[in-house]
Amino acid sequence: MPQTDWAQRRLELDGVALSYLDTGSGEPVLLLHGYPQSHLCWRHQIGPLAESYRVVALDWFGWGDSERSLAISARYDDEVARLDRVVDALGLSGVNLFAHDYGGYIGLGWVLSRPESVRRFAILNSRAHRTFTPGFYWQTAVSCFVARWPGLRAAFARLPAGKMHRRALAKYVALGCFDEKLLERYVGWMDTVEGRRWLTHFYAGYETQPRTLLAAGLPYIRCPTAVIWGDRDPYCPFSTGQELAATIPGAELTRIVGADHFVMEERPYAVLEALRRLLARESTPGYGHGSALPSAV
Repeated sequence: MPQTDWAQRRLELDGVALSYLDTGSGEPVLLLHGYPQSHLCWRHQIGPLAESYRVVALDWFGWGDSERSLAISARYDDEVARLDRVVDALGLSGVNLFAHDYGGYIGLGWVLSRPESVRRFAILNSRAHRTFTPGFYWQTAVSCFVARWPGLRAAFARLPAGKMHRRALAKYVALGCFDEKLLERYVGWMDTVEGRRWLTHFYAGYETQPRTLLAAGLPYIRCPTAVIWGDRDPYCPFSTGQELAATIPGAELTRIVGADHFVMEERPYAVLEALRRLLARESTPGYGHGSALPSAV
């Protein structure tokens, strides 16, 4: 069984506490998780990677053991800028950034805005520069609308979010991605009044539309890039991964046949192998200094 009890550290940024794991030594590998998880979604990869690298795995603001504060915005540009400040606060330079789902969405914006800071980039089953499959798009768009609308926001915050997420994620317990105990660590906080209030705040700031500036920036990414995708993802279509790999110069696409959305947990060794192939690729000195976006992300 992979380790799940690493000692966590705390960083305060914008007056809000961020929980993170920092283990190993060497070139930094920064791991960003997706919705609604924590650093533990990388539990199969952290130990092997830490044998040769400094691995920093975040519980992003609002998730896992990090503070859920209404004082910080969940708007996209604010999240990308916050990641930039986290990297600086942790003293990271020449980062190997590996990011899944929501983490990949934020991470892609950061790679485009700070190319000189990124040695290598891996993006896994993420909406990335696009959006979700049609059914999940409308489900998420309705949630965002309700969370923003003053007359409906209070009702949204009273929904049994924990119960709803347990039901939605039950099939991933059956798939063996995580067990009931770990699912509780991912979503148990949604049973509290404070947790539901923060989740409403998150949805009020989230946007479902594709971000055209991210799409425009893909051809300018110069760092070695891996696109790793479970091709049976009901949320983030495989076509998004194919487009990323076709548009980012030199990107390698790893199609994990038959795997679902939470690919690092369902197919941990296939993901680890793909990440090791990426780390074996030589990064250009100066990293992405040659990149130039047509406009700010």
